[in-house]
Amino acid sequence: MWKQTRTFDPAVRLLFLNQLTINLGFYMLMPYLAAHLADGLGMAAWAVGLVLGARNLSQQGMFLVGGALADRLGFKPLIVAGCALRTIGFGALAFAQSLPTLIAASLATGLAGALFNPAVRAYLAAEAGEERRVQAFALFNAYYQAGILLGPLAGVALTGVSFRLTCVVAALLFAALTAVQLRHLPVRGKTPEAPQGEALQGEARGQFRTVLANRTFWLFSLAMTGSYVLSFQVYLALPLAADGTAATTALFVVSALVALAGQLRITAWCRARLSRERCLVLGLGLMGAAFLVPAALGRPLAALLLCAALLAVANAVLYPYEMDTVVALSRGRWVATHYGLYNTVCGIGITLGNLGTGVLLDATGWSAAPWLVLCAVGLGCAAAMAALARGGRLAERPAVRQSAEEESPTPTG
Repeated sequence: MWKQTRTFDPAVRLLFLNQLTINLGFYMLMPYLAAHLADGLGMAAWAVGLVLGARNLSQQGMFLVGGALADRLGFKPLIVAGCALRTIGFGALAFAQSLPTLIAASLATGLAGALFNPAVRAYLAAEAGEERRVQAFALFNAYYQAGILLGPLAGVALTGVSFRLTCVVAALLFAALTAVQLRHLPVRGKTPEAPQGEALQGEARGQFRTVLANRTFWLFSLAMTGSYVLSFQVYLALPLAADGTAATTALFVVSALVALAGQLRITAWCRARLSRERCLVLGLGLMGAAFLVPAALGRPLAALLLCAALLAVANAVLYPYEMDTVVALSRGRWVATHYGLYNTVCGIGITLGNLGTGVLLDATGWSAAPWLVLCAVGLGCAAAMAALARGGRLAERPAVRQSAEEESPTPTG
């Protein structure tokens, strides 16, 4: 992992460190926030849900805006601003006592993610280049998973002292990350000559029109939404089936370890044998097939752990090619805005999918039915992706020059 990391430019290496630190800081705090609100502050369940929901809403709802701003202002300013805002949000959580203050801090942490997430991915895609994008995103996901693995371990140690200490340490991590990026991350992504006045308004309209009118991108996003619904079951259906803190922890550890240990090997195997389109179909199909294990074997911990491991393998197959395809479908135009819209679509899909999964579990209990439905979702998305790939619709196409003249809407009579 380190050997491959060293083959990239310093800016890309800093983005890897960036994602590791972001997830380390986030996951050392967020898994323990609900317990702090309920037990430490004595808040009612509805208030805890409101605080947590505010963070998710502000992040998912603002992804498109964050991506559009990154394309407009440059990737670096949005990355730095997002990390600085999360420093403030986590610092506020350390001392917040009232519901309005907690909601404001939660909104800040969510908005921060909406600012830096699309910008980081667009920056990485641009800096790695077409030839090395898949390898760069594979490494990116490995660092991402390392943060998920290490964050809760650091958080449980710090929270054992006090939740306030956890918040302060997480805020300090983001403050340090902000300073490092401000000093060492090169400027990338800004339109060379930003238009003014009516030209700026016309280009902004063209920016959103270009992204929203990309029909193939919409179809790809909808097909990939199923993968996010299925992978999120590591946080929903599998922990509920495991029924115990130790078993739930084991699910997260196995999932992160499989992804961390296998990502680079899996990507290398896929690159040597399969096209990008086939990797997408394979990953979606494998993700659906993972749920056949609990469907056949029920709820023993070994079956749930095997399901989590297969989901991690499927995600390792998908992620680099998924991120690469977003860039390919954007044709090099408004890349961060495409990432922002993609995150928004998948976020809405996760919400609806979790609601549907919950209703299904309430209606059928722990029979084979919920697992078979989840399997059908994965196989259906794989079939949709295969249909979309026919005729080369997901293939890389020449980049389109991005200019105010090209992006301004055609006048009508």
